[in-house]
Amino acid sequence: MRKYALLCLMLALLVLPFTSVFAQTSATQTVSGSFSKISFEQFVKQVEAQTTYRFYFNPAQTDSLTVSLEANQQPLPTVLEQLFRNTDYRFAIDGEQRVFVTKGAPLQAKLPADFLNVEGEDSGDEVIPGYISGNRQKTQAVGSETKLYEIGIKTNKITPGNATLRGTVRDAASGEPVIGAVVMIENPLTATNTDENGNYAISLPKGRHTLKIRSVGMRETKRQLMLYSDGRLSVDLISSIVSLNEVLVKGNRDRNVASTAMGVEKLGISTIKQVPTAFGEADVLKVVLTLPGVKSVGESSTGLNVRGGATDQNLILLNDATIFNPSHLFGFFSAFNPDVVKGIELYKSTIPAKYGGRLASVLDISTREGNKQKFAGAGGIGLIASRLMLEGPIVKDKTSFLIGGRASYSDWLLAQLPNENLSRSKASFYDLNLGLNHTINENNTLSLTGYFSNDNFKLASDTLYKYQNQSLVAKWGHAFTDKLYNVLTASYSGYNYNVTSDKNEVNAYELAYDQKQVSMKTGFTYNYNHQHTVEFGGSTMLHQMSPGSYKPLGEESLVIPDEVEQEQGLESALYLSDTYEVSPRFSVSVGLRYSFFQYLGSKSVTTYAEGVPKDETTEIETREFGAGDVIKTYHGPEYRASARFSFTESFSVKAGYNRTRQYLHMLTNTAMISPTDIWKLSDSHIQPQIGDQVSLGLFKNFKNNTVEASVEVYHKTMQNMLDYKSGAQLLLNHHIETDVINSKGKAYGIETMLRKQEGKLNGWLSYTYSRSLLQSNGAEYEQKINEGAFYPSNFDQPHNLTMVGNYRFSRRISTSLNFVYSTGRPITLPLSIYEVGGGKRIYYSDRNQFRVPDYYRVDFSLNLEGGHKAKKLAHSSWTLAVYNLTGRRNPYSIYFKSEEGVIKGYKMSVFGRPIPTVTYNFKF
Repeated sequence: MRKYALLCLMLALLVLPFTSVFAQTSATQTVSGSFSKISFEQFVKQVEAQTTYRFYFNPAQTDSLTVSLEANQQPLPTVLEQLFRNTDYRFAIDGEQRVFVTKGAPLQAKLPADFLNVEGEDSGDEVIPGYISGNRQKTQAVGSETKLYEIGIKTNKITPGNATLRGTVRDAASGEPVIGAVVMIENPLTATNTDENGNYAISLPKGRHTLKIRSVGMRETKRQLMLYSDGRLSVDLISSIVSLNEVLVKGNRDRNVASTAMGVEKLGISTIKQVPTAFGEADVLKVVLTLPGVKSVGESSTGLNVRGGATDQNLILLNDATIFNPSHLFGFFSAFNPDVVKGIELYKSTIPAKYGGRLASVLDISTREGNKQKFAGAGGIGLIASRLMLEGPIVKDKTSFLIGGRASYSDWLLAQLPNENLSRSKASFYDLNLGLNHTINENNTLSLTGYFSNDNFKLASDTLYKYQNQSLVAKWGHAFTDKLYNVLTASYSGYNYNVTSDKNEVNAYELAYDQKQVSMKTGFTYNYNHQHTVEFGGSTMLHQMSPGSYKPLGEESLVIPDEVEQEQGLESALYLSDTYEVSPRFSVSVGLRYSFFQYLGSKSVTTYAEGVPKDETTEIETREFGAGDVIKTYHGPEYRASARFSFTESFSVKAGYNRTRQYLHMLTNTAMISPTDIWKLSDSHIQPQIGDQVSLGLFKNFKNNTVEASVEVYHKTMQNMLDYKSGAQLLLNHHIETDVINSKGKAYGIETMLRKQEGKLNGWLSYTYSRSLLQSNGAEYEQKINEGAFYPSNFDQPHNLTMVGNYRFSRRISTSLNFVYSTGRPITLPLSIYEVGGGKRIYYSDRNQFRVPDYYRVDFSLNLEGGHKAKKLAHSSWTLAVYNLTGRRNPYSIYFKSEEGVIKGYKMSVFGRPIPTVTYNFKF
């Protein structure tokens, strides 16, 4: 009876005569009081305090209802009849003292005797009648926003104190967890976010609440709660249905104002897919580059420079596994399949204590789990590459799979070109994503994800480049109690490249590099009470690297083999953090991460004389360390702190500080990520990098939180960064410490952003002014650059302006426009030629004294959706895009040639004309 009576609230579907039904026991309870100009909700609370009646109603329908009446030991039906006389409100009372209040539509609280004879499993949702055909009755599940969910052990009186509400937020269509959904109440303002498994835990005062759940791209919903004690409530969200007057992008309103986090950007895949890119495919990293404080050094570079940091100072995670080279085809495509990606989170400032190992940022990319409800798929066909993703249940509602792949056919296109050199070129890639997820029970989940990518590149030469990424991640999520949750993660990451040349058999060679990373980590979330959310855990990670091998290729090759010694290290950490809500207006988050690093053998370590440059002439001895021996140990604290004070619900000020340590260094002679980059562990000579950042921000929302504005200023200092001596050799260098220079850096800037989240026209506009400076001021002259003064880094670009705009004309037609402007990056130029001892030498300017011309680009795309018939075999769309609409020849680099004794400079552009693309997308 209870199950079916509650959801009789779906009044619009019930056109039945009005009946007031109540049990005989109801007449024994009376109501007394003087109710003078109070709201209906206040009236309900007073009546529920006097009696055992419980009211069920939609607050949106009763928010304008004012109660003014006198009652002296009158039966409740009499009081309600008096209250609702000459209004559109109706009420019904059932045999369990439940009062249903509606507006405009009658209802009945008692169902026909044979109505309950419906076979089926209890889903936990109420049912309403659908239609009756013969003796067969069909039912429809409904998650009512007006139903009162009683959580915990029911008592006659609400005891003081708090209780923890725990549950899972999932996508109703696919059964996948919704990551980063906001779960909150407004009075008192208390909020939390779902984790990577869609789980949430929130401590609330016992009593009556309206729980609101919001997520990007999902329809907002709410639940009426009566919280007696600790308990569970899981919620299914449905996707936003876009109509002519509805929003295109829906974000987590007021999250930017209410949270303590600064420098955090969250983007869903629906937002990512709207931004035009070079080859018509949604690109995660290209969209990240449109965010304030994020830059790259040139066209189609996927190396990120975040708040003045180098490309190696970003931790890029795919389901918690490190991805070392996040690009295909030297940066023209990102390594992440857009049909597989669920969303991204970028941390630029207040990096959570659970993350470590990099100075500048953490880019956390999560993939979809797979549809647990039905078999589905998606894909696309472009001019250069195509993609396909399949997903579905293995055991419905419990186990799902996902497989996604991409492959290019650019090799075939190049072979059709008339130019002989180009027709012999190669430029191809493929990648594969795998996922398996299983829900054991409400307290335990298991997941297994894998990723593999492969690239081949050879352009008008005999040199072939190959590089690969691999990752494998296993996760076990376990809820110990309603307040304590744990995720145990084991992961493997690998990266390798191979460069071969076989045109000349005598000089044919193979150059190879390989690195691996195996890690274990555990993280606990403990919701102590509504004021404290504690996170703690630990991790350990084994790094293994083969810095390079040079071998002959073929029996005829006379190349002399060379191989740099392998190296390995163990990086571990413990962390603890607490988010403390001092009051609804003021909250703080503090954390401590303590990291350890051990550089391990086997290894030959050279000792040099102190106070003089390191080179062959200053070597003292070489010491041999056996396998597993500890050669050098580094350790130290990493502090994380942030605070938020809200002046109003839509305006807050935040401050933050964090220290980070990095035990990995990238050796490169370019300012972007390239396949031949080498990673180097901290050792006896190369110390770990240390970064300190302070930041301050103002956050203001307008128009009911649909428009966000923010201003953030920051200052960062960096120690033990690597720079290189002139003429340094990076490949196959057995003593790299002799060619590197210890440098320090500083970066500062201001970031402004205006983002409109809803409406036909939406997008964001950001402007950043920032500086990134380095200083190399060693004791010896050769360790000084620019005479020891600060100089611009390779990625110092003071001004950066970005606009991303989307406009939806109808449900089927939308457009996007992207504009980017930035100051040209620094370069070092040759100034003159002089003679020494009869030989000519080139005199260069101070390092990075000049700049390439400024960069700007306009992109445009038109999205055409197919019909929206529900029973179509597949839903399709076309994306027509133009990259670099104005055809500007933005300089990627400057190079010089000596022609008849005169040095001439030339600009090289990657895209010097508009690049039109057409992509066909489908899903089923």
